[in-house]
Amino acid sequence: MAGEKGSKPHVLSEAQGIPLAVAVSGANTHDNLALKPLIRGIPAIRSRRGPCRRRPVELRADKAYFSADHLAWLRERGIVRPGVESSERLGRHRWKIERSIAWLFGYRRLTVRYERKGSRFLALLGLAAALTCYKKLAKLAT
Repeated sequence: MAGEKGSKPHVLSEAQGIPLAVAVSGANTHDNLALKPLIRGIPAIRSRRGPCRRRPVELRADKAYFSADHLAWLRERGIVRPGVESSERLGRHRWKIERSIAWLFGYRRLTVRYERKGSRFLALLGLAAALTCYKKLAKLAT
C-alpha cells in the first residue's frame, strides 16, 4: 500500500487561538512525530519580571500526539497534559485550534498547495501565521 500523497500542517496555538508555531509534514507520516519540533519551536515568552519562559504550563492536543515516550518527555520539561475529556466536552477546546487553522487557510495561496517545494510552503504558512498574529493583536490593542 502506497503512502498518502500531499502534506499536512501542524499548528501550535495559545489559549485564544493565536498561532505560536507551525510545521509541515508529509501526509503519510504519523502526527506524533511533529509534537517535539512544535514544542521546541515556541518562541520565548517575555515578561516584565523574571526570566523568559520557553514552555507552556499546560498542553492540549489530539490523542494522536501522545505516546508514553512523549508524555515522559513533556513531564521532564514541566508541561502538564490534562486528562482525556469525556465525549460530551470534546469540542470545548478543540474549536480554538480548528479556528486558527481556518484563519491560516483563509489565505488563498495555502488552500490548495501550489508550491512544490516544502520549504516555500512552510514559509508561506509562517507568513500567514505572522499576519494572523498581527491582525488579532492589533484588534486587541484597539
